[in-house]
Amino acid sequence: MRTIKIIALAATVIVAGLTIASSATIVGTPHDFSGRLWGTTETCKFCHTPHFAQSVSGAPLWNHQTASGFTYTMYSSQTFKGQNQTQPGAASLLCLSCHDGTVAIDSYANAGAMRSGANFISTTNKIGGGAQHSLTTDHPISFTYDSALATADGALVSPAATNYVDNASATGIPLFGGKMECASCHEPHNDTYGFFLRVNNASSALCTKCHLK
Repeated sequence: MRTIKIIALAATVIVAGLTIASSATIVGTPHDFSGRLWGTTETCKFCHTPHFAQSVSGAPLWNHQTASGFTYTMYSSQTFKGQNQTQPGAASLLCLSCHDGTVAIDSYANAGAMRSGANFISTTNKIGGGAQHSLTTDHPISFTYDSALATADGALVSPAATNYVDNASATGIPLFGGKMECASCHEPHNDTYGFFLRVNNASSALCTKCHLK
């Protein structure tokens, strides 16, 4: 009887551990398309595959059609002092492959053969105006964020390192090749705080990771 209780307790601990671990995955989040009847029930397959992966810069084992061949109109304003701004970097292009509305969410590959998807992102979650390829109404991306920018702006935190604004911890704001990209503020595999934000934005806590109060 005691052995059974011990086994039951161990099983409970394991299940609890799995529950905690899964809370930081895409399972059950808006990025989980496994239940959409879009040709697969594999959660990861819409973006990644262990075999027949595409060779896409900055994308591990990538399996989704990418947004390419477009020229985006980037953000600009009289107060924006972003340096060396370019077209969206590799990390941001992965996000835009769904979020600019030009590539279907279910355009993923089976054994290396790309499906022609038919389900596009909703207007609510579309970034940049779809076919216009405009990023003018969203937070600027693909610009160098360094101490020179912080000094020129006067209201930005000076980055602690080339690839992080504040620190390299789980709550840090990463830079990609020294540049701010979509994934600087968003972690696509973790929706703990909603909108896949890297930190809780209560009282603008995410904003003040970079912007001085």
